[in-house]
Amino acid sequence: MNKTKRKIFETSMKLFAEKGYDATSIEEITATVGVAKGTLYYHFSSKEEIFNFLVEEGVKLLKNSIEIKTEKLSNSLDKIRAIVLIQIKILVKYENFMTIILSQIWGNDNRSLMCRNHVFDYIQRIEEIVKEGIDKGEIINGDANVIASGIFGFTCSSLIYKMRHNEEGIDIQKLYKEIDKSFIKKLKK
Repeated sequence: MNKTKRKIFETSMKLFAEKGYDATSIEEITATVGVAKGTLYYHFSSKEEIFNFLVEEGVKLLKNSIEIKTEKLSNSLDKIRAIVLIQIKILVKYENFMTIILSQIWGNDNRSLMCRNHVFDYIQRIEEIVKEGIDKGEIINGDANVIASGIFGFTCSSLIYKMRHNEEGIDIQKLYKEIDKSFIKKLKK
């Protein structure tokens, strides 16, 4: 991604997270980036395309990170721990991206449906690991979908924790260890 496209991408993400998609205009994006509309339209055909690109890139980063970290692990709880740690790191590092995804999953428009589908696909990956763990006797017997949704939700709450405490430098390892102690260890059979 070239420098101008990256700046449009990052600025749009920040504005969408702060103001919401509907309240952010192309004019505001171009003014903040410091480019003409023609330059923006050279890289993206519309605000919707910017949004879609932003979501696709963020989801790709999350999925790739998880695949790399879990493919070498054989124990299901270790895979879940890896997923939780990655999710916390992404929540902290890409807070604007996660704010956008989580704020958009509740509507019925195309953006909301796209974001919801990405979240559900992500939870389904966690669910597969939970089912594998149940089958191998590593994880307590239970509804894999409920457990996977709980893992996702419990981890996402770290963003709320960060916002509530207005911390600039959240201690990722401390938060991870607390989630492990409070939730993941209780999944062990």
